[in-house]
Amino acid sequence: MNHTSTSTEKTPLGGSAVRRAFFASLTGTALEWYDFAIYSVAAALVFGDVFFPSEDPATGTLLAFSTYAVGYVSRPLGGFVFGRLGDKLGRKKVLIATLVLIGAATLAIGLLPSYATIGVAAPIALVILRFAQGVGVGGEWGGAVLLSSEFGDPRRRGFYASAAQIGPPVGNLLANGVLAALGAFLTEAQFTSWGWRVAFLLSGVLVFFGLWIRAKLEETPVFKAMEAEQQRPEAPIREVFTTHPRALAAAILSRVAPDVLYALFTVFVLTYATGELGMSRGSALAAVLIGSSLQVFLIPLAGALSDRVNRRVLYGVSAAAAGVWPFLFFPMIGGGSWPLLALGVVVALVFHSAMYGPQAAFIAEQFSPRLRYTGSSLAYTLAGVIGGAVAPLLFTALLDAYDSWIPLALYVAGTAIVTIAGLCLGRDGDRVDEELLGGEPVRSPAASTAS
Repeated sequence: MNHTSTSTEKTPLGGSAVRRAFFASLTGTALEWYDFAIYSVAAALVFGDVFFPSEDPATGTLLAFSTYAVGYVSRPLGGFVFGRLGDKLGRKKVLIATLVLIGAATLAIGLLPSYATIGVAAPIALVILRFAQGVGVGGEWGGAVLLSSEFGDPRRRGFYASAAQIGPPVGNLLANGVLAALGAFLTEAQFTSWGWRVAFLLSGVLVFFGLWIRAKLEETPVFKAMEAEQQRPEAPIREVFTTHPRALAAAILSRVAPDVLYALFTVFVLTYATGELGMSRGSALAAVLIGSSLQVFLIPLAGALSDRVNRRVLYGVSAAAAGVWPFLFFPMIGGGSWPLLALGVVVALVFHSAMYGPQAAFIAEQFSPRLRYTGSSLAYTLAGVIGGAVAPLLFTALLDAYDSWIPLALYVAGTAIVTIAGLCLGRDGDRVDEELLGGEPVRSPAASTAS
């Protein structure tokens, strides 16, 4: 593909612009995942009693996790709407819109009256707000990945793209830290009555900070080059489905195991530890907090490693390990030991990091730059429906039906096989952005290793 060189095409990749983009991608995604994570934790610990009163605690938990699933089911709408706009209008504008949407929804949840106050209107409103959260997250991820990776050197895409992947553990860390602090200083009755709302209301301050950071950024050099070359797609969604079907399938399947593993070890493990093992809510949260802290460093490390070795091989080996680990984890914690619970969660999140770090780059590399926002967003959101959305529900239902951890472990192992199949369908990254930017194409180290 020959292009006429323009000043826009020659925008340098590196320096302060790259650092700002990396930080904006990380912080914005972290803030949105803070909102998403406090909902996940509240669904596991509080919402069953507050919004779905029932004589059977298991039923209340299932209903609460159903609203958790709504946040995943609505993600494809965000992927369709914002992914399309991101390839047509630009990355920056869309990322500001997604941050506003999810922040407003989270604030509203914090102010929502309980079932005891307004009756059935409370769970209905909760579902609507959760739906809005999911739409925002669905449009966020693909843009955040491109924000950092399209400013950075394509040969280091694994590391730069991991900025968006660091967001979830940072957000989870913030959410669990705030909720753990509230739980430590408040009684059980106070936390259930109003304490959990404080964590939701704090998101208003955090979202304002995120908007300030993103508003100061410029558009990515790759999108500027596409504008200069008049390469923006007219119908990006149709093009992805018609010209990139295998890439889309590979990207979707590759996400299933990481989503399910994360749901097990950051969401459902709270219910299991408190309900099955008799541990306190604070100790269970502390175990997740430790694992999430380590992920902040492990995810970019795994992303950087994937720039030096074959990305798909690293991802696949980690998926296989993730599929085996639950068979060791559940017997290990059967005695109710907190140190073993913390160790088990940490090991699981190490395996998750080794998949999650390279994931953003792997998915982005499946699509050409002009369809990258749409393709990545669709893959991310559609995978969430079959992965993370139903995982807590299935974990709860399987445990309730069989009163055994074995079906849960088999479920995780099955998702690992699905993800490995997706990696086999995908390809190594050998198309890079220098071509759009007026330079010579350079094969990535990961692709060269596979050659």
